[in-house]
Amino acid sequence: MEWFGQARDWAAGARGRLYAAPATPFDSVGRARPEFAKNYFGALVAAGADGLAIAAHTGRGPHLSAGVRTELIGAARRAGAATVAGAVTAEEVRVAAAAGAEAVLVFPAPGDAGAVRRHLDRLWEAGGLPLIGFDLYTAPYRDDVFAAVVTHPAVAAVKLARLSDAIACQDRIALVREHGKLAVTGEDRMFGASLTWGAEAALVGIAAAAVGITRAVLDTFTGNDLPAFLAATRRLDTLAATTFREPMDGYVQRMAWIAGAEGSLPGELLTDPYAPALADDEREQVLSVHRALTTVQSPVRAN
Repeated sequence: MEWFGQARDWAAGARGRLYAAPATPFDSVGRARPEFAKNYFGALVAAGADGLAIAAHTGRGPHLSAGVRTELIGAARRAGAATVAGAVTAEEVRVAAAAGAEAVLVFPAPGDAGAVRRHLDRLWEAGGLPLIGFDLYTAPYRDDVFAAVVTHPAVAAVKLARLSDAIACQDRIALVREHGKLAVTGEDRMFGASLTWGAEAALVGIAAAAVGITRAVLDTFTGNDLPAFLAATRRLDTLAATTFREPMDGYVQRMAWIAGAEGSLPGELLTDPYAPALADDEREQVLSVHRALTTVQSPVRAN
């Protein structure tokens, strides 16, 4: 009962929020530099992010040390953001709880339904934080395992990130809602559509920069202005088509370039050491699209 109550309360507070998943500042030799995160995180919040998802995939969470995680979570809290931390292990959950995270985004775990439920038990017991399931396109859960995740009492929400599988996204949003949990969109390429399918919050890497473009879709969806929602969705889809494309894992580097262009990350901290090889002209292509989109007036954010 304790699990269910805490999970329910967190989900109620998270409904309607936009959680940006920021990149982690890395220098040119691939060292994490969390001491430079403060201004970047503050810029994301000022631009419209309600919360930050630290050490998620965009932040290269599985590669970060406990010390770096702690510093990044602290920077997010000082920025005034509701803070979620990505985690794989119980130790990472303990670090997140000690640093002040409010919830944990659980990276997909291998195993059958029973093994995954036991894993979620261990994560809850390690930190006492509400858990956010993560249905990720690179490691999607089988139906029976997904059911085990969504029905676990410590799971407050499930983030759907199926990338291009619209049917799976729709079906699983419906299942999450059926069980009274919060459906969180992580669908950078299906963002507007996933809201119409029932997602009620967002946690996305595409908000690692140019936050206002994502924020506008969420805000216009909750308003009563269909043309504004469609216009905002087209802008976001254009950005997503430029940043979330093959090689798909290059999106982290692409978003870091945009953060640099916006001035929220210094030019010497725009390296993603885990990025795949990208074309020589790709940076200019990405920044050209960003420049074109940011010359368009964003819809006014509702109060």
